[in-house]
Amino acid sequence: MNTVPNPGADTAQGLPRTLSVVVCSYTLDRWDDICAALDSLAAQLRQPDETVVVVDHCPGLTARLTARLAGRPDVRLVESPEEPGVSGARNTGVTAAYGEVVAFLDDDAVAEPDWTQALLDGYRDPHVIGVGGPVDSWWETGRPDWFPPEYDWVVGCSYPGAPEATGTVRNFIGANMSFRRADVVAAGGFRSDLGRIGTSPFGCEETELCLRLTARHPGGELRHEPAAVVRQHVPPARATWRYFTSRCYAEGRSKAVVARHAGARSALATERRYVRRTLPAAVGRALRRGRVGAAAALGTGACLAAVGYTTGRLARPGHRAGADAPGPSAGPAPAEAVTRSRP
Repeated sequence: MNTVPNPGADTAQGLPRTLSVVVCSYTLDRWDDICAALDSLAAQLRQPDETVVVVDHCPGLTARLTARLAGRPDVRLVESPEEPGVSGARNTGVTAAYGEVVAFLDDDAVAEPDWTQALLDGYRDPHVIGVGGPVDSWWETGRPDWFPPEYDWVVGCSYPGAPEATGTVRNFIGANMSFRRADVVAAGGFRSDLGRIGTSPFGCEETELCLRLTARHPGGELRHEPAAVVRQHVPPARATWRYFTSRCYAEGRSKAVVARHAGARSALATERRYVRRTLPAAVGRALRRGRVGAAAALGTGACLAAVGYTTGRLARPGHRAGADAPGPSAGPAPAEAVTRSRP
């Protein structure tokens, strides 16, 4: 597990006064997305106290961002010294940040203008240790007919069956989450044996951190705030059957690592409800409407996730999620052209 040193003092639990937003990026191929993400932060009604842009081992991106951010004292550019991957990049951002709350926005997502205020409002309750919100999907080329909304978690977005009202949740979606910084520092940050590297479809680092935080704070709450909305860009490379199958397998494999650290009961509580309630209802609707492709995707995705989980549970302890993993027969996720590593 990566460790996050505490370079400064945070205030006691209570209404936070300062907010840092961390945006991690790894490739020039997302340049337009990165610019859109930063522009959405500049347009916030409640401006972040700082924005920390972390570059994950991509010198070309660092050079280009340095030029673009000249004259922006509210934005700091940091190169990650950690091993490549989203976990190391996020830990770099937490280390660099000074806000009492640290929020994470993906480099291919844009935040609604009231996003920061909605996040901070959630911390009025001193028992709240984290606040996140919905992630709406924006399909660049349109959603494929066979791709069921119930599997929008495959592309990092909210899905039917996920929480919609304000309330306590087990974990957040990585594209839209925030925490009291002191708690993340005390917990040691995101685990380096989880999280995506480059275009690998493995993840669940945010789920494991959320479980660890609530275990450390039995009375603490992770709160879903429907008003804190971001929109995620779904490129054509993620709207393919190949990506879908690889991501489903990888989710199961990653959940096995989470279960090893947090226990199967905690790691799979949400997934059990999803499999027992959300998926059967979705299959029934798809068949009634004659959407055979969507019904097939619903069943195939569940089977591949189960295979991934079983494979992960049989892997030796300490083995990084996805390391040397062959993946399902459909093959690995398609390579979005990348210059360096991360999701």
